[in-house]
Amino acid sequence: MSFKVLVLDNVDELCEKVFEERGIEVVRNHNLSGQELFDEIRSYDGIVVRSSTDVTPEVLKAAENLKVVGRAGVGVDNIDIEAATARGVLVMNTPDGNTISTAEHTCGMILALARNIPQSVNKVKSGGWDRKKYMGTEVHNKTLGIVGLGKIGSEVAKRMKEFGMTIKAYDPFASVEKAESLGVELLELDELLGVADFLTVHTPLTEKTKNMISMENADQLKKGMYLVNCARGGIYREEDLNALIQEGYVEGIALDVYSSEPPTEELYELLKHPQIITTPHLGASTEEAQEKVAEQIAHQMADALEQKSFKGSLNGKSISLITNKEVQPYLKLAEKLGSVAIQLASEHANEFSFEYSGSCTKFADVLTDSILKGILSHHVSESVNLINARHYAKERGLNIRETTASQTKTFNDLITIKLDEGADYKKISATVFGEDDYRIVEIDGFGIELRLEGDIIMYQNVDKPGMLASVSSALANQDINIANLSLGRTNKGENAITAVSVDKNMTDEELKPILNLDGVRALQYVSLPVN
Repeated sequence: MSFKVLVLDNVDELCEKVFEERGIEVVRNHNLSGQELFDEIRSYDGIVVRSSTDVTPEVLKAAENLKVVGRAGVGVDNIDIEAATARGVLVMNTPDGNTISTAEHTCGMILALARNIPQSVNKVKSGGWDRKKYMGTEVHNKTLGIVGLGKIGSEVAKRMKEFGMTIKAYDPFASVEKAESLGVELLELDELLGVADFLTVHTPLTEKTKNMISMENADQLKKGMYLVNCARGGIYREEDLNALIQEGYVEGIALDVYSSEPPTEELYELLKHPQIITTPHLGASTEEAQEKVAEQIAHQMADALEQKSFKGSLNGKSISLITNKEVQPYLKLAEKLGSVAIQLASEHANEFSFEYSGSCTKFADVLTDSILKGILSHHVSESVNLINARHYAKERGLNIRETTASQTKTFNDLITIKLDEGADYKKISATVFGEDDYRIVEIDGFGIELRLEGDIIMYQNVDKPGMLASVSSALANQDINIANLSLGRTNKGENAITAVSVDKNMTDEELKPILNLDGVRALQYVSLPVN
């Protein structure tokens, strides 16, 4: 059987060579858009993109024969994976191809910051000199803080350690053993911010990592430190970058990524600050990296078209399950419960037990994948899906135990996650109540009914009059509205667990008045997407 592949973006020519060697017809045309693209794409079995082409639902609908979309690189923000899955189209990427190039670029940015290299280059090229103005600092004997000790973060650690830097890191998933093997000391985020001379981030952009550094927490930073971001735009609050420098919290900033690419006019103005150095998202822009991802994606797509292998697929299992309406609600429940579990777990937790009861036990294998997707998506910078979730769990050193039971006493189906001993809450169970209605029904033996959506404050307290009123008052004083609440208790006057859903995403400062209330303990905040 013959196949045709269309290369839409500026992918290295090695991609075409591999397809041709595999006996697949390949056409390159990266000047297509709009109706031209819709007309051209109809007869192709596969398309290859980088970041220029948006693979929208409209594009997918026009591609009547399409079987696989390949992204020559890591990010798949320009591909509508949900729409592709619904149409039975495989989406693939090459998550390993850019690791070295991005790590090297990060190291280059650190050195460029330390020695004022871009600024002094511009000075000399414009006919100036002024050596004193561009006095730099050595990285030797300085502390490098790394947020996210995955593949890229680990490679940065190895390289900068050879420059004589002390490496410290924050990563809730990294095991102490892995950190020690890299010569890295694990710290809490607040501690890391206070000791890092240079800080580099290698995490996804999530609600937890968005605006991780801003004027709101500037007092936690070591005075005169340097910030580097070659991961995702928005991890540092861009509107605050100039103020961080002007107020003396930060000496210099290096950015390769931006919340909008190319930057908006307003952002361009901010980036003109002389102590901010910038590159146009060059982390993966090396000949070696582009050759590597071009070769990898061609082989992966050829294997998929020939039904030999689906390595690199982001939605392979999803496609096989998309027509199975019975499993869909449990996949959603499992992912949501995984997201709750990691937000309740203690830092560096690496042991979880998953229990399945009732008829959902027949889907236990894929439900574990979905739970792991919910857990890992908070801290892994690569795209986590049902295919690769176990791979990333193993890479991060997670120990997973799975058990099944044919019956459950109260509910037809139940998914239970047991957390580590250091967590405030040790066991959570949830089930499906109806369409798009997923609820926690038990926490540590307390019967509680809590919809898995939105922003939730969870706390333990002594069961006595006035507790809920005190919490409500603390929220009302900050103009925060309660959307819903649920209370579980043992016996009258003993211990209780309360869960309060609120109408907004809350900051640590907004949570403090509740945490300081007499009788409130083990306060945890959980944020989930609204169905």
